[in-house]
Amino acid sequence: MTLPTYPESYWLATASMPGFGKLDRDLETDIVIVGGGITGITTAYLLAKEGRRVVLVTAGKLLNGTTGYTTAKLTAQHDLIYDEYIGHFGEEKAKRYYDANMDGLQFIRKLAEEEGIDCDLVKEDAFIYTNDDWKVQTIEREYQAYERLGIPGSLEKSIPLPVPSLRAVVMKGQARFHPVPYLKHLAESFVRMGGVVYEDTTVDKVEELGDGSVQVTAEEGRTIACRDAVSCSHFPIPDSAFYFARLHAESSYAIAARAPGEGELPRGMYLSADKPNRSVRAITYGGEKLLLIGGESHKVGQKEPGFKHYEALEEFARTAFGATDIVYRWSAQDFETTDKLPYVGRVAKDKLHIYTATGFRKWGMTTSVVAARILTDNILSRNNPYADLYDPSRFHADPDLATLAKENVNVAGKLIGGKLEWLRRKPEDLGPDEGGSVRVRGRRAGAYRAPDGELFVVDTTCRHMGCEVEWNDGDRTWDCPCHGSRYTYRGEVIEGPAKKDLERLR
Repeated sequence: MTLPTYPESYWLATASMPGFGKLDRDLETDIVIVGGGITGITTAYLLAKEGRRVVLVTAGKLLNGTTGYTTAKLTAQHDLIYDEYIGHFGEEKAKRYYDANMDGLQFIRKLAEEEGIDCDLVKEDAFIYTNDDWKVQTIEREYQAYERLGIPGSLEKSIPLPVPSLRAVVMKGQARFHPVPYLKHLAESFVRMGGVVYEDTTVDKVEELGDGSVQVTAEEGRTIACRDAVSCSHFPIPDSAFYFARLHAESSYAIAARAPGEGELPRGMYLSADKPNRSVRAITYGGEKLLLIGGESHKVGQKEPGFKHYEALEEFARTAFGATDIVYRWSAQDFETTDKLPYVGRVAKDKLHIYTATGFRKWGMTTSVVAARILTDNILSRNNPYADLYDPSRFHADPDLATLAKENVNVAGKLIGGKLEWLRRKPEDLGPDEGGSVRVRGRRAGAYRAPDGELFVVDTTCRHMGCEVEWNDGDRTWDCPCHGSRYTYRGEVIEGPAKKDLERLR
């Protein structure tokens, strides 16, 4: 079948960011931020406000990573987690997690109001609902956790959406917004304060030198000397603390659909606790009424073809809301830690001037502000009330050990299974706009035939740790099922931890 063309995400299609050039010379500065998403931009903005010389570098364009492919919920309701967190970490840490994310929400709200940023910021309640008898008690336990932690909320028997539900837990006083104009304002303010941005600059190495300084090296050999460096990319640079074994990557999908009729869009932000999961909220931009529907999450490279996930979301939009016009479709990727708490702080105990922020588990809007403030305080040698909670050097026997064992068995299975797979299909068997694993000269390869007939053939061995990548026909990418690296159909890296492109084959 010929797949539809998937336009860029709603957020990137409805607003633009300023453009910046590529790093073309060696530099010296105080701080280097690696990563052009909300965490990187916010951290750069905060440090520039403190009078530091800051350079921000990103492998692609600003916001063209996960931040530009989000559902943009400003909430501390990060799925059903508080009952689980109380069990694993205790009430005090669970409460601090909530407080940290509410502080992040308030930071964005206050800054948008004070500086008049037109970013569609609307106060909304957040709902998690179920229509499964077996999940009702889970929802009720989560509400009981809210009560124990003093989280404003309620327990409801139904939700105001045209979908069946038996129980819902509500977190009050949350919000939604349009992240691109908000971050455009921060990026422009950063530059006005003397900050420097370099796009299309892939960082290959970050290392501490013997004199206590840090050197950041781009893939083309250009270097930036600095005192401190922060890796706000998905995968920490450098990976000196086995992050490849402590993180796993997940993909999720979203569509923006025109709501039928002239009626009011649903108030609130909704997430189903059932599988397949569904996220629903309203969008208003320039008078346009849209529904944002997301879900279908799975481990990168480890599920059925990507276009089926889009089809499932479109079917849900049609049957539940009567939507017929799907305006935008996109997918996003994010990483999850072994204990479901992000890693923010020094990348390793022996790295005094290299920091990281990763593992946001798809909840990066408020978490990014928490991370930016922790990183800023760390670099400026100030105390932060949440730093120990997010410290990357932490380890919890429960649940870290069980998750590590499970993930590494999964990785080993994918590594060995991909090598042993026997393929009969050849590149010439592919039709227009079709891709997949093929056999070339007796070895496994990957091929994609463009609509005009041009054929692109790559070696499917991931350049990170040697797993075999899988074809994603929903996004026309090669995805690694082991550690989440992603490549274009041409073999070009678009998501780490891999740094080098797949080998092109004749």
